[in-house]
Amino acid sequence: MAATSRTTTRSAASTSRTRKVPRPDLATVRRARRINRTLAETYPQARAELDFTSPYELLVATILSAQSTDKRVNQVTPALFRRWPDAVQLAGADRAELEELIRPTGFFRAKTDSLLKLGRTLTEEFDGEVPRTLDELVRLPGVGRKTANVVLGNAFGVPGITVDTHFARLSRRFGWTTSKDPDTIEAEVGALFEKKDWVMLCHHVIWHGRRRCHARNPACGACPVSHLCPAFGEGETDPAKAAKLVREPRG
Repeated sequence: MAATSRTTTRSAASTSRTRKVPRPDLATVRRARRINRTLAETYPQARAELDFTSPYELLVATILSAQSTDKRVNQVTPALFRRWPDAVQLAGADRAELEELIRPTGFFRAKTDSLLKLGRTLTEEFDGEVPRTLDELVRLPGVGRKTANVVLGNAFGVPGITVDTHFARLSRRFGWTTSKDPDTIEAEVGALFEKKDWVMLCHHVIWHGRRRCHARNPACGACPVSHLCPAFGEGETDPAKAAKLVREPRG
């Protein structure tokens, strides 16, 4: 089921923690943007793979996705949102019932703590609504900068870069950064692209990382940007063998 949001674009997110980086050279910018254009052509259906219909649902689903898979979370959230359809009702959820429902996503006790605190905080401080700024979102229980950017970009249309494990890995392979620090990666990659492209860039890169550019044994020979990638050759380069490595994300 395609993930959609009924919410319109609002004000831009705060970038108070975004680091300033040197201006990248033109050749690097051009190559990076060619990679993004090619990935956009390869994955025209790229989107957030968590199912949601509101900012609240996306926020909860993203918290549940930590150390889990989007498919697993999508199996759990329909029942969760029927039972607790908004932050006010989530705040009053029975702990044991919530734990049992989200158990398949892993780390269910810690996630239950975060969700109960999240419901209370949204109810008491934001009238039950999900805030629309980065500074406010990262103060919520269980919400870091990555989760905040997921919500801002996909629920509110606010440009942001989501540095998950796939995005970080591919950014280094593409030569966009050498850093392993998420804030530095966000700043350095952001400098290569126009802000209007940030959200879809993340979808393109993450889809590619899940399907072809794996952490181990990437499918280099089946990669649409192999001619642009400095890391070509880290994985299987034979086209026939590489094609067998292409996969859909596991459930």
